[in-house]
Amino acid sequence: MNNEHKDAVQDTVTEETIEETLENTPNTGEGGSSEEAVNPEQEIPVTESADEAAGSAELEKLQAELQEQQQRTLRVQADFDNFRRRTQKEKEDLGKYASSKLITELLPVIDNFERALQASEENPEFESFSKGVSMIFRQLESVLATEGLSAMKSVGEPFNPEYHQAIMQVESDEYEEGIVVEEVQKGYMLKDKVLRPAMVKVSM
Repeated sequence: MNNEHKDAVQDTVTEETIEETLENTPNTGEGGSSEEAVNPEQEIPVTESADEAAGSAELEKLQAELQEQQQRTLRVQADFDNFRRRTQKEKEDLGKYASSKLITELLPVIDNFERALQASEENPEFESFSKGVSMIFRQLESVLATEGLSAMKSVGEPFNPEYHQAIMQVESDEYEEGIVVEEVQKGYMLKDKVLRPAMVKVSM
């Protein structure tokens, strides 16, 4: 083999070797290195430290305690409002029925006045006396009426144990069963409260 042929073969081998070397070399770009490039948008995992976990647990505990205290405060406020309303009602009732004890003690006096008037009507000789007693009785009735006292209407009404005290049952052709046919002693109301139930006879 001559020298020219040997040089041509050597040049061909050299070019092939350079091309293979270039193909196997990683492309790093201009001025780049062979290390893998880092994506700036890639999220870096963050691990919670022990101090942060403890702080989060303490915060949840404090929030739970705060909520419990708020609920307790609301319950106390509701109890106080109920107590205030109840006390106010008791105060109003006390003022409303403050005279009930006095009027209850005066009811027998009214009964006696009515008996005296009834007896005087049966005896004409006591006419002038009857007029005087009647005037006193009407005056007393007027005073008590201003305090809220009123007599019940019982005869002809259905028997009601809240307003009537039955002392006996009687036969009656005029009324149906369970109707008050006679009032033995008047019953009285003090405003909307039963001060004394009426003593009555009830049809059977």
